[in-house]
Amino acid sequence: MRNGLAALLLAGLLTGTLGAPPAQAAKDELTIGLTQFPSNWHPSVEAMSAKAYILAMVRRPFTAYDADWRLTCMLCTELPSIEKGTAEYETRPDGKKGIKVTYTINPKATWGDGKPVTTDDVLFTWTVGKHPQSGYANFDLFARDIVAIDVKDERTFTIHRDKAVCTYAEINDFEILPAHLERPVFEADPANYRTRSKYETDTTNPGLYFGPYRIAQVETGSHVVLEQNPTWWGPKPPFKRVVVRAIENTSALEANLLAGQIDMVPGETGLPLDQVLAFEKRHGSRYNIIYKPGLFFEHVELNLDNPALADVRVRKALLLSIDRQAISKQLYEGRQPVADNEISPLDRVHVPGYPTYSYDPKEAAKLLDEAGWTERRAGVRHNAKGERLSLEIMTTAGNRSREVLQQVLQAQWRQAGVEVRIVNEPPRVLFGDTLEKRRFKSMALFAWVSAPENIPRTILHSSMIPSEANNWAGQNYTGYKNPEMDKVLEDLEHVCEPDANRALWAKLQTIYAQDLPNLPLFFRADPYILPQWLDNVVPTGHLDSSTLWIETWKPKG
Repeated sequence: MRNGLAALLLAGLLTGTLGAPPAQAAKDELTIGLTQFPSNWHPSVEAMSAKAYILAMVRRPFTAYDADWRLTCMLCTELPSIEKGTAEYETRPDGKKGIKVTYTINPKATWGDGKPVTTDDVLFTWTVGKHPQSGYANFDLFARDIVAIDVKDERTFTIHRDKAVCTYAEINDFEILPAHLERPVFEADPANYRTRSKYETDTTNPGLYFGPYRIAQVETGSHVVLEQNPTWWGPKPPFKRVVVRAIENTSALEANLLAGQIDMVPGETGLPLDQVLAFEKRHGSRYNIIYKPGLFFEHVELNLDNPALADVRVRKALLLSIDRQAISKQLYEGRQPVADNEISPLDRVHVPGYPTYSYDPKEAAKLLDEAGWTERRAGVRHNAKGERLSLEIMTTAGNRSREVLQQVLQAQWRQAGVEVRIVNEPPRVLFGDTLEKRRFKSMALFAWVSAPENIPRTILHSSMIPSEANNWAGQNYTGYKNPEMDKVLEDLEHVCEPDANRALWAKLQTIYAQDLPNLPLFFRADPYILPQWLDNVVPTGHLDSSTLWIETWKPKG
């Protein structure tokens, strides 16, 4: 019955007709199709794949991981190191061991309005990031981790960190802001800065950007036009214009691709794997299709304030009730492996040996009975108070793959006596407000993506639960709290000796598996559909988008 339902749903995905051959794109313009439109434009407020993908073309972080998963300098001139003397251990005033790390901004770096990128921008960015009402996703980096910044000159600065962190050279999340534009806005009203920033009110201002492109036009919910940035200091980008179109319905996105209205669909936030597998069977010879396994963690986020989900026995029963192996085989041809933990086996810090939850409906039933959901009425479990075991699951409306997966999950949970209703929202609403303000009632289906060896502090530490008090900073949407997990996350930052560090990673993965703050489903293999005339698009498989290297893309001919 389960497999029959999955096969029936999959058959619906495989139907379709041949579209017109894609028009040969002009070599001076590239049109990219995404399934999401950003809910905002500030680089450090709200995490959303579509926004990160676009901003990677108009900005550059100080550091990033490349396609080989190596840390590299982008805005800085070189990575700091103990050996070179640009990083040095120090004793903090409280007697603890810290570290100071020196960076030099690329001397050619210039904002799009001609103003140099300087250490004044660095100091202002830190001021905003550590403000308790900034709403920054990685508030801890600015408010807890960085305790001081010394300025040597207009281009060189030293960051003092609270602990001697193992990844001291990395400041990927320190997204620099233009002080000459943003300071007056922030100082006028810090509490409302996140909505009054020029990134929201004057998005096409050239001075907000310093990448190879700048945002020249925004049609909310529809498309964004990028134009070459004349102040860009690196290699000249390949296209005069890049148009990014948001088509939230994945069937419509595919149709637009076949009709030649868009040139490519990237893996970061494009068509789901099952749809591309079917697409390749029909049209693969006309495109360059790449499947990139990586650190995209498809899961079900749980609101642990929900009384039913607060019981770990219910959470384990929900996972045991899902036949994830069958789903992977039927929907994804086995290319999307089952996730048993939040840390991917592809990541160096993955440590096997934690509890796993294979499909086991009998064990699931036993746990639900133990949790008090013992009586069945019309197939739905009830507790002694007469309450129904009824939940909601949300995802990004128009994403055909996720909507099919929802239906399969709904059917399998129904077999276990759990009633699940589907309530979906457009991506910019789900990610921009519902999740951030923890307004989802029960469950939400989406993906986290991380950098290699990333410590998941922002999504698992209790201090990162968004609330009105912290202006919705942090990404612990579940409301998960475990002092033992907090301690492991904190220790991982500064316990660098290899054996001890690996033991901490093993403990983190064991605690996660025991607590199940969310339900792991799959590690995605993201598919890229590229035109045959375009070269050198290299997927990374992790948080840093391929567009961080768009200046190296090469049209053929």
